Amino acid sequence: MLRFYNTLTGKKEEFVPMDGKTVRMYSCGPTVYNYAHIGNLRTYVFMDLIRRTLKFEGYKLKGVMNITDVGHLMADSDDGEDKMAVAAREQKLSPWEIAEKYTKVFFEDLKKLNIGVPEIIAKATDHIPEMIKYVQALQDAGFSYETSDGIYFDIAKFPRYGCLSGANLDDQLAGARVEVNDEKHHPADFALWKKADPRHIMQWDSPWGRGYPGWHIECSAMSKKYLGECFDIHSGGVDHIPIHHENEIAQNEAITGKQSVRFWMHGEFMLVDGGKMSKSLGNTYTVSDLEAKGYAPLDFRFFCLNTHYRKKLNFTFEGLSAAKTSRARLMNQLGEHKASNAATTPEKLEAFRASFRNAIEDDMNVPLALGVLFTAIKEPKSKDIYELAKEFDCIFGLDLQKAEAVKAEEESLFVPEEITALCEKRKAAKKDKNYALADELRAEIAAKGYAVTDTPQGYKVNKLN
Repeated sequence: MLRFYNTLTGKKEEFVPMDGKTVRMYSCGPTVYNYAHIGNLRTYVFMDLIRRTLKFEGYKLKGVMNITDVGHLMADSDDGEDKMAVAAREQKLSPWEIAEKYTKVFFEDLKKLNIGVPEIIAKATDHIPEMIKYVQALQDAGFSYETSDGIYFDIAKFPRYGCLSGANLDDQLAGARVEVNDEKHHPADFALWKKADPRHIMQWDSPWGRGYPGWHIECSAMSKKYLGECFDIHSGGVDHIPIHHENEIAQNEAITGKQSVRFWMHGEFMLVDGGKMSKSLGNTYTVSDLEAKGYAPLDFRFFCLNTHYRKKLNFTFEGLSAAKTSRARLMNQLGEHKASNAATTPEKLEAFRASFRNAIEDDMNVPLALGVLFTAIKEPKSKDIYELAKEFDCIFGLDLQKAEAVKAEEESLFVPEEITALCEKRKAAKKDKNYALADELRAEIAAKGYAVTDTPQGYKVNKLN
């Protein structure tokens, strides 16, 4: 029995599609004004795991992912300029060139990480008529009002506002900062359509004059167009819960009076070195950044799989190095199973399959499922174990079919996690110019049977004879 955690109800629930066969799923896609960083990409690994799990259960998929190329302001709560316009000005390109550039890189990153692409990719700028029609419907139903700078949703007209995040409107009002826009009825009222300044570089004709859509309306308009008024799953990051997804619910249900999404599913934050990921701190790494440091994209995917999607994941290069070593060991051991002509009993294989299924069906407990695989590879060498791992890889997406046993002369490449950790500490000590500590760590590494050598590309580790 497949069970997912539903943010809307705050508990795990049995999942069965509304029509029993095809899962209709909407996933919040990127705002393509810059490169996606690894925190963003963890959310898409999570999206991919949902899709792989549903296919594992035998369901068909009708998935939609938006590409936001207009309407997302610098603050999620409708403050500041449009992110696309700001990026265009800073990079001296048109918004359309910005969108094309970063959309291309985004899909290249997904491919590197073995993240499957949903069946329908919907660009915001291709759906302006649908958004205008949606805003008109909200206006006709009495859920919006017009100000000098746009059309806003009146959250006071929607009593269920806060049902996803638990937000209390009275508390929001009491703690609100002084609003720049004093025409708004409530600080949390959000823009459905913004009237554009003549100098604004992205704008369209509308019943309210030239302007552009709000960020939240695009997801409501596109999900309705492709998935209908009610659908099975909406996925995204936890950062979307209090504003973007709360606003989507208000827009969707104000018109229909029906629950629009059955399961809201959210992936947790990624931290960096125990703290927030921030451009100002210089720790918003991209897939290309990781590759430049000698890590394969699948090392990062494997790193993500070792923590449940509903738990915060702390990224460190020490942790990524450990994941790299662990994945290399896994591929080597599977290669040894692949080369074997021996067999494993059907009963043992079925026991592993049952444990794997139980883990996946319990809200996608992928770390536990990986544990099943690591237990299986400890069995006596057998081609059956290799074939079993390939079965499990329909969830993991780690290209386990490419496993090959490593030659004896390459064994030094497989460095224990303990040694990797010491090397990373030594690297940090050198960066801090603490050369005495760096020498002590080098000696400790040597005492454990390994030599560390510095190169222009970084350090290398070899096993001592």
